[in-house]
Amino acid sequence: MTPSFAHLKNPIHALGLGFGSGLAPSAPGTFGSLAAIPFYLLFSGLSLPYYLALLVICAVVGVWICDQTAQALGVHDHPAIVWDEFVGVWITLIAAPAGWLPLVLGFALFRFFDILKPWPISWLDQHVSGGLGIMLDDILAGVFACLCLHFLLRLIN
Repeated sequence: MTPSFAHLKNPIHALGLGFGSGLAPSAPGTFGSLAAIPFYLLFSGLSLPYYLALLVICAVVGVWICDQTAQALGVHDHPAIVWDEFVGVWITLIAAPAGWLPLVLGFALFRFFDILKPWPISWLDQHVSGGLGIMLDDILAGVFACLCLHFLLRLIN
């Protein structure tokens, strides 16, 4: 089934489709990653423990959200499902300093790891199914991007 704006009527699918950002006709993962940034800016004022708690909740619930949306669409990991990109971006930006450079660099690093899927991200993408499979590769891409982001920011400063 092709996802459409009608799917956004269901709150679960609205989240799975990134509030409509996953419906972009091309590069839905990139649009989903961009749509995650305003939410990050909203969450970034939280203390680190609260930010991490919110992130864990979003990731765990995301397994169910992505699974439900994939079932509704009849396609495992349909490109329009971008909740995993939202969580991946938020992981990338854990404890990032305020400013445009960390945001832009974090976004670029996350897209790099999400698109190229170096091992073990590619292994997870190919061997884990369901909502967990949809989420795990982006979670790991976010972890790799976060580590690289903090390393690069230390080099710069």
